[in-house]
Amino acid sequence: MGQGAGPARIAIVDDHELVGLAVRSLVEGAEGLVFARHERSVADMVAQARDADLVLLDLSLRDDTTPDRNVDTLRAWGAHVLVLTSAENPFLIREASRTEALGIARKSTPGDELVAVMTAAAAGEHVPSTEWASALDTDPTLHAAPLTLREREVLSLYASGMGAREVAAALFVSENTVNDHLRRIRSVYRLIGRPATTKVDLYRRGIEDGFVPVPSRG
Repeated sequence: MGQGAGPARIAIVDDHELVGLAVRSLVEGAEGLVFARHERSVADMVAQARDADLVLLDLSLRDDTTPDRNVDTLRAWGAHVLVLTSAENPFLIREASRTEALGIARKSTPGDELVAVMTAAAAGEHVPSTEWASALDTDPTLHAAPLTLREREVLSLYASGMGAREVAAALFVSENTVNDHLRRIRSVYRLIGRPATTKVDLYRRGIEDGFVPVPSRG
């Protein structure tokens, strides 16, 4: 479901009409999703009141806008963002990986997989992919956080979906100890200029630094 009650509303920003038609057809045939609209630019999308929970954003629009600016604009508008790419521009993929987009998906992703990704992203869930993980892995601006072995274990388990209580049980420590580790981990990332205020942020940092397994293509 989307950010409110009812089906998740899906929109797309892409300057190719056929891509918009394909996504519309896919969404209209999926349970729990409804198609909002297709626009050729982010400016056109946000010119109206928000009517989408998730916007699929073409990585490389022909209006000279950048992924970071487009994602920021859509997030300020109130929608989650999933970037679509043909994997043609590694620089732009890396740029998109640094934004608040919840994932990067290939346009060639099979329909059923893309529906699952859209459903998760519309609910605010992070949807990692090999493209996203590869972009982070090759980013020369990243410097790994100096975490202890136990902190890495806590980060790996917590960022992969466990709650603090579950992590505590898995590591045979108290929940307070886990929360102390999480505070220390967030503090370290803040000090090195890579803040991780949310669980999604921690997942990103874990992937970036190799503390969380890179997702496989399945």
